[in-house]
Parts: sequence; structure tokens; C-alpha cells
Amino acid sequence: MSDLSAEAQQQDAALLRRPGPERFHTQTEWLDSFHSFSFAGHYSPDWMGFGPLRVINDDVIAAGRGFGMHSHRDMEIITVMVDGQLTHRDSLGNSGLLQTGEVQRMSAGTGIVHSEMNEADQSCRLLQIWIEPSKDGLAPSYEQRAVHLRANDWTPVLDPLDPEAMAIQRPVHLWRAQVARGKTLELPSVEASQYWLQVIDGEIELKSLSSRNTLRKGDGLGFRGRPTGLQSLESRCDQSDLLLFALN
Repeated sequence: MSDLSAEAQQQDAALLRRPGPERFHTQTEWLDSFHSFSFAGHYSPDWMGFGPLRVINDDVIAAGRGFGMHSHRDMEIITVMVDGQLTHRDSLGNSGLLQTGEVQRMSAGTGIVHSEMNEADQSCRLLQIWIEPSKDGLAPSYEQRAVHLRANDWTPVLDPLDPEAMAIQRPVHLWRAQVARGKTLELPSVEASQYWLQVIDGEIELKSLSSRNTLRKGDGLGFRGRPTGLQSLESRCDQSDLLLFALN
């Protein structure tokens, strides 16, 4: 066995896979939610988050329902609107619609109260993400943007140095990509201590020097340090929808 092969196999062993069907699941009359990490009444010491990434909730909210006014503090909350629309109201005076393709950033800081209601006549789907800030006690803030995705490429959503993207109170990068069948992506050239890949929809093949792994809707994959053995990601369906985090 060559040194390169041994290194590649070590990289594969270091990958942390979170299969979508094994996520925690909350089902009520109006909410269908899958939790990648421990959340609310769901707890496992093995799934308390990944570095500063604490929550990835994949929520489907029924028409006319939602989350009433509730509070947060000392957490960076990012909402990626996958389908439909959601009405946001908060104690900072912000009020409006979050629609398909838009992303909301809310820095809870010293405290914020908000509601998220689906006031439309059809269900909506979103991913809500919580990331720990670099320090507590910061002033709360809010921002919302439409993200115009590049074809078959990573589009920055969070980037502390890119004025075209949003930034949170931690040096985190987040990209979204929608990839057509047979198209491949390389990892962005950003150095980070940890990465997390989340499949919103579709199916991808993860190609490394020693193996190939298939990831499907709801699957997550974490890796610590830049994986030298990882070559590319290839979409195996008409359109795969992905999020990639670079975490420090």
C-alpha cells in the first residue's frame, strides 16, 4: 500500500456522516422537522453539534401555522428558504416576507424576540441553522437577502470578507450550490478547521482517492481540516441542492 493510499484511507475514516433518515424527527399537526443535531426534546451526547455549528433543522410548516413570539440570545441564526414563504416579525421592528431563494441572518446577541409564521395557503420548507458567536453579549441585528445562485457553482451566502454576502459574528463561510446531473464541484479554496456538507435535495457522489460515497437528501457530512483525499462532488440527479460550511 502506498503512502498516498494510506493517507486517503485515513481521510475517509475521519469523515463524520449523518444519514438523513437517522436524524431526530419532530412531527406535529403543523410541523414536520428533521434535526441533524440535538434539539428541544431530542438529545444525544454524540450529536451535540459540529464545532460551532449547533443546529440544522429541516422544517416543513403547514399553511396558516408557525412559531409564535419566542426569544433567543447569544446565537447566530440563519434561515435558508427552500420553498414557499414565511412572515418574520421581531422586537427590533423588522417585519416582512422571507421567500424562496432568500436567506435571513439574525444575530440574537443580548436578546431578540421574534415570530415565524406561514401565512400563505400552502406549506413552506426552510432550513434553520444556529451557529455559536465568537463572543456573547453583542448587540442584536438582522439582515435578509435574495441569493442569486450561480449555475453549477458555489455561491457565497456568508463570507466575512465579501460585501456581496452576509456576515455573522463568527468567521464562518457558507455556500449554496444547485448542481445539474453529471456536473462536478471542487471544494472552495478557503482554509478552515472544520467543514460540514448538507444535502438539501438530490443525490451526490463524493469522490476521494480511495473510495466513493453517495449522499442523498437530508444527509450531512463533517470533516476536520481540509481533506486532501477528497477530489470532487458530482450530482447524480437532475438537480442537487447543497450547503457547505467552513467553520473556525
